[in-house]
Amino acid sequence: MVIKVVLVDDHELVRTGFRMILQQQSDMAVVGEASTAEDGLRLLRAERPDVALVDVHMPGMSGVEMTERVVRAKLPTRIVVLTVVEDVRFPRRLLEVGALGYLTKGCSSDELVAAVRQVALGKRYLAPGVAQQLALATLDGEGSPFDALSSRELEVAMMLVRGLPLTAIAQHLSLSPKTVSTYKQRLLDKLKVDHVISLAHLMTAHGITDARVQAGVE
Repeated sequence: MVIKVVLVDDHELVRTGFRMILQQQSDMAVVGEASTAEDGLRLLRAERPDVALVDVHMPGMSGVEMTERVVRAKLPTRIVVLTVVEDVRFPRRLLEVGALGYLTKGCSSDELVAAVRQVALGKRYLAPGVAQQLALATLDGEGSPFDALSSRELEVAMMLVRGLPLTAIAQHLSLSPKTVSTYKQRLLDKLKVDHVISLAHLMTAHGITDARVQAGVE
């Protein structure tokens, strides 16, 4: 069986490198690439690949939001999330929203191939360093304030820091503006911040958004 893979990353060099590695495998085929999560979602619906390698930080919709939408739409594609940050606080949340794999962009070619094969079988794959950190965090009880948020609250938070108004978020999520307002207040209370600027700084500090995205300013 040939594993069909889609690459979703806003850096062309990253996609090129991954494509070269994967195309050398007799059991893998890269069937499409996208530079944004929005285009990536359209590609997944059209191609229905087995695995998608998805960058966390992209202009517009993030890899977290994309993963959430893939799961909610019950698409057959399994997600491997890619990031430059090896941070235990972030992978835990990503795995909770539905990603099956987590890799840093500095992984070896052998690790990339192994992760794709394992996730294609429906098995979870964590970069070794991340797996070790998760185990240690479980033992010592350390966590992130974002662990307190539901998947939907996290999604609303990410849209808020991109500067989207409540009405636009409501439309994106097929919710009423009043419901989104409730989510906003609830997540701000849980995180103990009082406005979106503080939320953006907190999300950057925990690796959930990067420094290019601060309260909707890229």
